[in-house]
Amino acid sequence: MKIRKNNNPHLKRSCKTLFLLTLTVLLVLSGCSNDTASTEGSEDPVKPKHELKLAHFFPGTHPAETDLIQPWAKAIEEATEGRVIITSYDSQTLLQADAIYDGVADGIADMGLSCFSYTRGRFPVLEVFELPGITYLNSKVASRVAWEGIQKLNPEEVQDTKLMMVIATGPGDLYTKEPINNLEDIQGLELRATGLSAKSLEMLGATPVAMPQSEAYEALSKGVVQGNLGPIEVLKGWRQAEVTENLTLTPFLYNTLFFININLDKWNAIDPEDQEAILSVNQQYFEQVGMGLWDMQNEDALAWAKEEQGMQVMTLSQEEQDKWKEILKPILDDYVANMNESGIKGQEILDTVNELADTYNAEYQ
Repeated sequence: MKIRKNNNPHLKRSCKTLFLLTLTVLLVLSGCSNDTASTEGSEDPVKPKHELKLAHFFPGTHPAETDLIQPWAKAIEEATEGRVIITSYDSQTLLQADAIYDGVADGIADMGLSCFSYTRGRFPVLEVFELPGITYLNSKVASRVAWEGIQKLNPEEVQDTKLMMVIATGPGDLYTKEPINNLEDIQGLELRATGLSAKSLEMLGATPVAMPQSEAYEALSKGVVQGNLGPIEVLKGWRQAEVTENLTLTPFLYNTLFFININLDKWNAIDPEDQEAILSVNQQYFEQVGMGLWDMQNEDALAWAKEEQGMQVMTLSQEEQDKWKEILKPILDDYVANMNESGIKGQEILDTVNELADTYNAEYQ
């Protein structure tokens, strides 16, 4: 059997052309593959995304939520180009107020906003910022002193989470069902208070009852307590002017610290560049919103309580104020002694806070 050769010249040219085209395509694909590998190798790694749950106890209508948390969270999302998204869970829907700090440390919530004083004894060094007798003219002063003081002191008790911000109420007052004009009027009264404020009231002769602000309205309305010690903002923000009639100005009795914190593992998982962006947003919102948040609320609430609810406002005489302060002085002495017993220089801590207070009282008077 003979195999016939195809001598058709057109067919030979077609085969040759097809071969050359195939070879060209292979070479091009090979080049593209090499270029792609080179490009991919030079690209920055994709930054991880994080959706974080923030627990707090304020109602959704409170300025802590509407003026601070919501715009702050939005600013962080924008600063990180959508890689860090914070969802707020208000009104204790995720954690109870007194469980928020440790809940964040343990990973039950990713972030939290609450008061240090809701877990008395858990933050012994930080109690210095709530000692009676230290003067804070307003919340700007109290917030600046607390935030800078914590960074200077760097206490071990807050190393188990990352603090994003600390803000304070500044001075607080007594609002009660019956008027308080002197020390005798406060004897035996059951008054809502937390942290060192509770100890102060006890020394003055009252009976402190610990509870978060979220429970105070009902307790006042039912007569479980006869009054509250706190910033004036709660008269409107928590509508407590509806269940009290009298306000006694006692700015030397009170200051409460609020924190915003994040779980350490969650924080460490965020890309370093995004961490820097978040810290920048934190500083901006601390200075522009957080540190003066209670001043704004206090002014508005006092006007509302007086004009809309008929609240009566009383000021203690200087003689009466001096009497109260003298009774409270041992609290400062006890603080220093307790710190010293723990191996911490209590007087240095107290001096640091007083110096910061003097500085910022002069700046924000």
